Formats: sequence, structure tokens, C-alpha cells
Amino acid sequence: MLDRFLNRTTFASQDDFAANFKVNIPENFNYAYDVVDAWAEKDPDKRALCWTNDRGEHIDFSFADIKKYSDRTASYFRSLGIGKGDMVMLVLKRRYEFWFSIIALHKLGAVVIPATHLLTKKDIVYRNNAADIKMIVCVGEENVTRQVTEAMPESPTVTQLVSIGPEIPEGFNDFHKGIESAQPFSRPENVNTNEDISLMYFTSGTTGNPKMVAHDFTYPLAHITTGSYWHNLHSDSLHLTIADTGWGKAVWGKLYGQWIAGATVFVYDHEKFNPADMLQMIQEYGITSLCAPPTIFRFLIREDLTKYDLSSLKYCTIAGEALNPAVFEAFLKLTGIKLMEGFGQTETTLTVCTFPWTEPKPGSMGKVNPQYDVDLLRGDGTPAEDGEQGEIVVRYSNGRPLGLFKEYYRDKALTDATCYDGIYHTGDVAWRDEDGYFWFVGRTDDVIKSSGYRIGPFEVESALMTHPAVVECAITGVPDEIRGQIVKATIILSKEYKDKAGEELVKELQSHVKKVTAPYKYPRVIEFVDELPKTISGKIRRVEIRDKDRK
Repeated sequence: MLDRFLNRTTFASQDDFAANFKVNIPENFNYAYDVVDAWAEKDPDKRALCWTNDRGEHIDFSFADIKKYSDRTASYFRSLGIGKGDMVMLVLKRRYEFWFSIIALHKLGAVVIPATHLLTKKDIVYRNNAADIKMIVCVGEENVTRQVTEAMPESPTVTQLVSIGPEIPEGFNDFHKGIESAQPFSRPENVNTNEDISLMYFTSGTTGNPKMVAHDFTYPLAHITTGSYWHNLHSDSLHLTIADTGWGKAVWGKLYGQWIAGATVFVYDHEKFNPADMLQMIQEYGITSLCAPPTIFRFLIREDLTKYDLSSLKYCTIAGEALNPAVFEAFLKLTGIKLMEGFGQTETTLTVCTFPWTEPKPGSMGKVNPQYDVDLLRGDGTPAEDGEQGEIVVRYSNGRPLGLFKEYYRDKALTDATCYDGIYHTGDVAWRDEDGYFWFVGRTDDVIKSSGYRIGPFEVESALMTHPAVVECAITGVPDEIRGQIVKATIILSKEYKDKAGEELVKELQSHVKKVTAPYKYPRVIEFVDELPKTISGKIRRVEIRDKDRK
């Protein structure tokens, strides 16, 4: 399938990739027809999805199956009044019905809005009205359907509710009965152009209301680099990305690039993450490729890996937050596998990463994905030198790159404040070394300015995380009359150290940071807490810590 979109599919080096990688974008591209249905025609029995859950159920779906069920789902959704441009929210956790539904909605030219099951009534009302959502398809669980039901009186645009079960509450349509009785499906005429919106995410930012990030129908093609060249997938790969379908990470790692590469997507549908269970899945099913955020790998390396046969696992990638070098080194020592880091945003696809031909530097995000023209800019808009911190930006004056978002839906002011003069401003700060590797510092608002130094939260957090007392931490700046700001660490202690919280441990942690990184970065203030404030997507809300300290 890859050769349908690329003139060349193999590359020997970063320079070779930069010079010769080019995606051929078909007119009116539609992932559902041009990839999924194309696979069903070319190799109908090829396994597309390997799904299992924590109750022992297991189903394999071929590409022919995915076509059959997505056709039925598209026909059913069309009978409920869904068509081109209609907004549909999917709250489907890790259920296989998510794959039926997102492909079906692509086939109809509708707009897919994946969402987490953690949304409250208030969150749902906001999303329904901000996007004029017409239909919600969700898991039939009381904690989800109750929030959806309670949101309906304040959601005038929603005309249909669909439950996949097990419960079908009053007011909800039965998904499985609907697709079983659906009429034969035929492709609509003029279903989409490349410029139409196909996918939209409400980003759970660390400040303010979520933004609506809109992507067009060409967006899946931008994940060719994700699946084939970062995850290093091929037709025999069985790939596991640990992510709920409500987050952007799901289409990064459980759909678009993986199926273009011809890999099988593995899904473990579980209610509560357990590292031992995940290791058992890797052993039992012979997972060959794994992608997860650093937090997951921190849990995995605390397990006794000698209990598991992980010989099938050949390649691991990591994203979602910056990687602490200590985690890289520990995982390498235990498994012999190097973690290949990547960086991107909901607004983009993979922009900086460690490709297979690149030797990883622990703690570095890697090098620029040549699909994007990435640079670092100082505060005055001039390019930063090697070794100098700057904001990560994407230039598009010579043409908008494949994968860059279309707009913040219905928010021209915010779009214009972020995209101007041919540059998209990510709001993330990094520095680049002399070999072209990027090193993450933090969000622009999170960088601490103390006594003339610019200190990134991540570098101090990385130092603290190498101490056995620290399970999780957040670094923020506290106003100081003399230094402008001083570094504060808010720390969750491991259970072995909880009863040692006190001045002696504070001094020990401060000394530890001074030894691991530059002494001026050590936290002058340390607070021990039981939990850190986070968004529903799990991002630490440093702004909440700063606001609390100011008050």
C-alpha cells in the first residue's frame, strides 16, 4: 500500500530521507476508500485488527471484515440522518466499534470528534454547542450515558444518541441492532475534497477552554512517517500503541499510519492499566512493536521483566511527554531495546523524532521530520543558534505541509494568533545541539527565569526523577524579589519514602539535583503532595500550581 503514495519507500539515512521522501496526494483522498477498502480488495484476508479485552475475549478482524462492518455502520449512520460535514462525537474507549465508526464516518464525509469517557456533563455540553454536534456514539456504561443524557437539555443540535452496549438506555439507539439490519451501502457522490474537515479534536489545554483543532481529509497521509518510518512497521508487524481512542495518540498509533504500512493493530481493551497485564499481552500475542508515553515505561521497568518472554518485541517508540534519560537507560539495560522518541502536537503529526537510521541520544526528541520545515525562534523572532533555547515553529510560507492543522474551528482570532507570517507557533521551547538533535525544555509559559538564567521544567524534573523517592513531580517558578523567580518542585513520593517527608529529605533531593544537573537549577522550594493537578488528558497543570502559590 505504501508504494501507492510514495515513489520511494526505503531510505538509508536522514539526508536520504530529507532529499527523497515525498507523499503523492491523490485528488479527493479518502482514507476509508483509498486505504481500508483498497486493502480489502487487494488482500481481503489480511489481519487488520487483533482485539482482546481484560475479560479474555478475543476477535481478529481482516480488512474484508473492517470494510464489511464499516459499510454497515455507514449505512446505519446515514439512516439516522448523518451525512457530509455533520459533526459526530465518538466516546468508545478501546472498543472495536471505534474502528467501525471512524471509518464509516470517513465514508460519509462526516466529521469525527473522538472524545474521552472521562467527560462530565459540563464538558459534553460545551463540546456539543461549540461544534454543533449532531450525534453521539458512546459505550453503554452508566457513568458515560448518564453524563450524556444530562447534557441533552442544553444541547439543541444533538439529534441522535447511539449506544454500543452493554446497556441501551432510554433515548439511545442500539448500535448493533442498527448495523445488523442496515441496508447495503453505496459510496455517496462528491463525498469530500482534500480541504474538507474530516477529524477534529478538543485539546485539553493547561489553560482556558479546550480548542477545536480541525484536520482535513489528507491528514492520514501525514502519518506515513509515523507508521512506516518512526514505528518502523511493515506487513508482518503486530503493533501496540497504549492509548484510549479519545486521544489524538490513537489515530497516531492505532489506525492511519499503521494500516497504510500494512501492519496489524493490536488493541488491549482494559479498564485499569496494570503493567504486569500489559507485559503478559506482549508475551502471549507476540507483539513486535510498542509505543507508549514515558509514564508507561516507568511502570514497566519496575516490574520483574525476567518473568516474561519479550523476545517478539523488536522496536519501541515513546511520545506524549518528554523522556527522562534514566528511563531510557533502564529499559535498554533490561531489554536491549532503545526507546526512539518522537514529538508532535494535536495540531501536527510527527515533527521531530528519532528514525531507525538515527542513533538516539537519551533525553533528546531526535531530529526534524523533513515533512515539516521546523526551526527554533528567539523571542524577537530571529532564529536561535545551536545550544540556544527557542520556540519550536513550523514554517509554511512555501506551502502548507501535509499534517498541519487546518484551523482552530470557529476561532479565527486564535488561529491568527498562532499562525501568521507563514509560521505556526507551537508554544513549546527546545534547544538544538550541534548534531541537529532537539532537546525539549517546556511550554513557553512554563520556562523559569531566575537570576538571568532560563530554566526549563523538564530538565529539573528529569534530574529529580532519577532519585528513588520521586514517583512524579512538577517544576514551577515562584516569584522572588531578588532573583525574579526561584525553582519550586511539587513532588509525589514513593511509598517507601512517604514517612521520610521533611527537611532532611528536602536537602537530600536538592543535593541530588545539584549533582545530576547544573547547580543553579536546583529547587529552592520543595512541597510534598499526594497528587498533582492535571487535565483530563493527564497533562500536569503547572498553571494551577503557580496560581495557588501566588494566592
